[in-house]
Amino acid sequence: MRATARIVKYSKANQSGIALVIVLWVVTLLSLIAASFIYAMRTDMQIVSNSMSITQGQVIADAGVHRALLELFKPIQVPDRWNPNGEVHEWEYKGAKLRITIMDESGKIDINGATEALLRSLFVSKGVPEEEANTLVDVINDWKDPDTLKRLRGAEEPEYKTAGLTYKPANAPFQAQEELRLVLGMTLAQYKLIENIITVYSRQPGVDAKIAPREVLLAIPNVTVAQVDEYIGLREQARASKQFVPPFSAGGPYLSVGSGFIASVRSEATMPDGVLFIRDAVVMKTPNPKRPYVFLSWKEGTAGVVNTSGVAAAIGQDGAK
Repeated sequence: MRATARIVKYSKANQSGIALVIVLWVVTLLSLIAASFIYAMRTDMQIVSNSMSITQGQVIADAGVHRALLELFKPIQVPDRWNPNGEVHEWEYKGAKLRITIMDESGKIDINGATEALLRSLFVSKGVPEEEANTLVDVINDWKDPDTLKRLRGAEEPEYKTAGLTYKPANAPFQAQEELRLVLGMTLAQYKLIENIITVYSRQPGVDAKIAPREVLLAIPNVTVAQVDEYIGLREQARASKQFVPPFSAGGPYLSVGSGFIASVRSEATMPDGVLFIRDAVVMKTPNPKRPYVFLSWKEGTAGVVNTSGVAAAIGQDGAK
């Protein structure tokens, strides 16, 4: 009887020990599940917070574009008016910091209207070998001219088929500068070299030197770096003293007068938490008082943030209206 009682006693003790171990394991498992759930919830809340901040940045960047439009419609003689010459204007709005630029499209090189010499010089100024530049110019012109006759170094439908491409030249002017990427032989690296200084909106054979960026002036045939830098110095002095900007005599036949009707606007909004949202737009003034402007292009840049928790969120979209 004593032996039986001892066995029963030991059996109950063992069962109690096993139960305790099971309880400890269950508690540990539940703690791990709870910790995982809390981390997941924290991550989701951070992503939601980032998305909200990006959305706010988008709205504020759009406000920057409309602030630029307000400046464009001010009379030229108004003091401190933002002129469409590519200068950066800083503005704080709703706690965000904005960097806004306005650029008359006449200060860029129009890939539809530019002469062959200007297009060739554009590529050469960016380091493209001259023979390669000549080929690119012929292929570009074959893309946009209305006929199907192949230029010496150009390409028409048969050349595109031979290259394994499923499309052919448009035989029409470029509708957007990004269309240039479809041209046979045009690499992404080559396009990136010129994407910020070309346009399809000025519709002019030359550029307006009074507002053109330095790299556009350097693309003008037969000009030197010294001539460009000297002119930019004179141009900045004239702007600072509110004087008439002198002409760029070295530009010769490759100059045009800006219309002031079509401008590109870039609005970069940086939120207090570090989110950056960029809006790029091209706007055209109209004579219609009920609709004084029309957006020709409306593109969203990228926005992202990395938090101290290591959670990253990024939203990017690119489109046009």
